[in-house]
Amino acid sequence: MALLKAARVADVPTLDVVVAPGLVAVAKARSAAAVGGRFSVIGHRGKGMNALASEDPRLRDVRENTVRSFNDAGRFPVDYVEFDVQVTKDGCPIIFHDNFIFTQDDGKISQKRVADIQLQDFLQYGLQNEQGKVGKPLLRRLKDGRMVNWNVQSEDALCTLEEAFEKVNPRLGFNVELKFDDSLEYTEEELTRILQAILKVVFEYAKDRPILFSSFQPDAAQLMRKLQGTYPVYFLTNGGTELYADVRRNSLEEAVKLCLAGGLQGIVSEARGIFRHPAAVPKIKEANLSLLTYGTLNNVPEAVYMQHLMGVNGVIVDLVPEITEAVSELIALPLPEPDLEVGSLSNQAAARGATTPNFSQREISFLLRLIPELVQ
Repeated sequence: MALLKAARVADVPTLDVVVAPGLVAVAKARSAAAVGGRFSVIGHRGKGMNALASEDPRLRDVRENTVRSFNDAGRFPVDYVEFDVQVTKDGCPIIFHDNFIFTQDDGKISQKRVADIQLQDFLQYGLQNEQGKVGKPLLRRLKDGRMVNWNVQSEDALCTLEEAFEKVNPRLGFNVELKFDDSLEYTEEELTRILQAILKVVFEYAKDRPILFSSFQPDAAQLMRKLQGTYPVYFLTNGGTELYADVRRNSLEEAVKLCLAGGLQGIVSEARGIFRHPAAVPKIKEANLSLLTYGTLNNVPEAVYMQHLMGVNGVIVDLVPEITEAVSELIALPLPEPDLEVGSLSNQAAARGATTPNFSQREISFLLRLIPELVQ
């Protein structure tokens, strides 16, 4: 087996309407098969998020959440691309992660809340599709408060959800994250207006493309499930790695309760939450819920393989070329009997012999330390 080529632990960067019955059946079948039928790799914001503070140039390769990033990811064996959808003031679903969009004019930095601007204003930022037209420069505020120029190697224009359906490889599924601002409170009427605008585009353009919805906003996730039964809805959670005023967001146990109460089909957890609470995985499976993960650990192939052994259904990753290669090598191997006791891992490795992944001693040591370190 070829040596693993993706990031090692020390290299992980610091990130952060009416539908025809036939279409309903096809959409349900394809969505279920892509996520539940085998271990899936999902491209985060396309080929990977832009981590502008990272020294890793791969995290500034192509502008995130753009048609180019989605199609670049599609050149590798990913099942879905994940992206963030918000709705502009005039009711158009657009693809953008941050709550605010920043620019600079005559040396002064200005900001606007994405949901408070018109579509035409949003599309004036960054690279322009119209030849000869120059857009407003894009800046980004980092988690530490610094403001930086949002520069990447391969540019592309900001896009709408409709454009993504029209221009992205039709074999790629869409993991549509329903994006809301944690600092705001939303009425059911506001949530309904936003979700219906998104659904209108999805039902008109999705055809037989696999779709799944996800959201950190508990009420939005449950409401999306009430508004439609065509596509699965997953609840996004930090899995207890961060705490919020809304207790429904603070643990995997609460996530399971919310899914069962609202008829949701799955959970998307921060990978650290799964490693810190591995006993939650069989409980999630017993609840007949699918389980995906996200986070920087998913850029480490050993951590991805461990999740496969634990029963996770798929991972959302930034290093798409490296992780898809590692997964194709590792997950094609016979799956060992499920035994997550760390002390028995080395014994299992010896028993499996030739079918064991070709880990180095350093990698095996990492696997043996991974779960207890994260629990601490």
